[in-house]
Amino acid sequence: MTTDDRPEPPSVGGEREMLAGFLDFHRATLLWKLEGLDDEQLRRAMVPSGTSLLGLVKHLAYVERSWFQGVWDGQEVSFPWTKEDPDADWRIEPGETTGDVLAFHQAECDRSREIVAAASSLDEIIEHPRRQGWKLSRRWILIHMVEETARHVGHADILREQLDGTVGE
Repeated sequence: MTTDDRPEPPSVGGEREMLAGFLDFHRATLLWKLEGLDDEQLRRAMVPSGTSLLGLVKHLAYVERSWFQGVWDGQEVSFPWTKEDPDADWRIEPGETTGDVLAFHQAECDRSREIVAAASSLDEIIEHPRRQGWKLSRRWILIHMVEETARHVGHADILREQLDGTVGE
């Protein structure tokens, strides 16, 4: 991995600024784990489930879309998974390039940042559009996304170490 230029989360600040800062740190850490690897390494399934580093990036792009656009902002959004193929968001299709997946992830994260910045309050309660009766705060979504992204960064740590022995935060 190259020089660590990930954005440090603020150690002092408001709640939204700190949560968004930690989410950006974990987003950047995920991408940092990809540095120096070639396309074959990024696509290589390293565990029996078929998970690859690039698949993690694609999955997290759809997670961003789901929680921020779909749930937080109430937009109609599309996903590749179906009941018959529930893991399609993890799979890199033959026609998808590394550049395509990275650009998709970046666009979804940029859109998520815009949505969070535009919200009047993290206290606002919304109803999940696909889970009838589940009410949650915008704060919950932001905290969940920090947790979800950090958890997958941990997976990326292990996959990267299996690929070439590189370890690090």
